[in-house]
Amino acid sequence: MKADLLEQLLAARAARRPVVLATWLESARQELFCANEDAGAGDAELHAALREAIERDAARIHELEGEPVFVQPFNPPLCLMIVGAVHIAQQLAPMAASAGYEVLVIDPRGAFASEARFPDVSLSTKWPGEALESAELDQRCAVVTLSHDPKLDDAALAAALASGVFYIGALGSRKTHAGRLERLRACGFDDDALARIHGPVGLDIGARTPAEIAVSILAQMTQCLRHSSV
Repeated sequence: MKADLLEQLLAARAARRPVVLATWLESARQELFCANEDAGAGDAELHAALREAIERDAARIHELEGEPVFVQPFNPPLCLMIVGAVHIAQQLAPMAASAGYEVLVIDPRGAFASEARFPDVSLSTKWPGEALESAELDQRCAVVTLSHDPKLDDAALAAALASGVFYIGALGSRKTHAGRLERLRACGFDDDALARIHGPVGLDIGARTPAEIAVSILAQMTQCLRHSSV
């Protein structure tokens, strides 16, 4: 890769912009495309290949106009914002990190959000709404609220709903979730927006312990990440 392309790639990564590197294997020509950038007039095949690479987060070789082209996506790192430094969060944070997520646990209660309880995990003691409103939430981010306290969870959910995050999950029973939806409706969110919230959070695998619930949450996040229609 030429130095100028590498600089562009590093700048895109720093700015959390998804880009795709296309390499024409016979001519050795290389170009870097932004995810939302048109490949140019008459390049519908290439544009479709770029879009597929970003969506699937996987590289492959395409035959374009008679020449093999290696299309390689460079998506921003996955990130997970966990609201509520509770027992489930203690299990979910390292699991998500091992799956490739940059994890931030948010809880203004310093006794909960402590390094002793969350070693090697990034912590924020800001109020969740403030923390998420100042974060760069995009389609590579997930938000999970676990505090079970509307004072913490509702503002975080509102910030997540106003963004393009790929996953929103909220801990609580069906009754708790129904009350949560009513409060968010009162804040102006319609049913289509509220349908983005997975509540009760996690796949229904009969999870009981904090570790099992964390597994169900990460499984549901993965399902949504890899199957965008879920």
